[in-house]
Amino acid sequence: MNFSLDGRLSVCAALVRSGTKLADVGTDHAYLPIWLALNGRIASAVASDIRQKPLDSGLENIRKYGCENIISVRLCSGLDDIHSEEADDIVMAGMGGELIAKLIDNAPWIKSNDKRLILQPMTKAHILREYLFENGFDIISETPCTASGKYYTVICSEYTGKRKSYTLSDIYIGGLKSNAEYVDRYMSGILSKLKKQRNGILHNDGNSAEIDKVIEQIKETFGV
Repeated sequence: MNFSLDGRLSVCAALVRSGTKLADVGTDHAYLPIWLALNGRIASAVASDIRQKPLDSGLENIRKYGCENIISVRLCSGLDDIHSEEADDIVMAGMGGELIAKLIDNAPWIKSNDKRLILQPMTKAHILREYLFENGFDIISETPCTASGKYYTVICSEYTGKRKSYTLSDIYIGGLKSNAEYVDRYMSGILSKLKKQRNGILHNDGNSAEIDKVIEQIKETFGV
């Protein structure tokens, strides 16, 4: 094996349970399932993508590394052509939080306590967290990560069936811990976006009290 995973995919890989059946949604070059297969971490994998070209690239890499007996490819949107018995751990990485929420919502079989979701939103993680809280998913952990000089979070989630009550702070902070590597830089980016949002509210003579509270909590908790 002559490749390594970037920071985002390394964190995703670490959260995949040993011996699991994996679905890698939006697989692109299929590096994640290949790496897991070569390291003996998964029993099988379905690598899916909505576009034919990256799926062809993924299939070429799967063949290159001799993983055809473990990894199959699927041309589909999200989990539309992937069945419950094919996947225990589901990775959705490299797409927006809103899209991830939509793909989860379109696959009712995910709502089972034996499934694990490993989610890496590129944008709008707060919208994804809110969806999870509203729809009976618990955030088991969150891990900040970095790739190509940018900072992201990886959310590990499982279904409980219990809708979680939450605050605005919860959807922006989620399961992030103040002592995690990269969390200060990740939260600095979130803080910057919240301040712009606050300025927009004030510009329109709105009430910024709720968002002010979130800004102060982030500053106090993460020291940014």
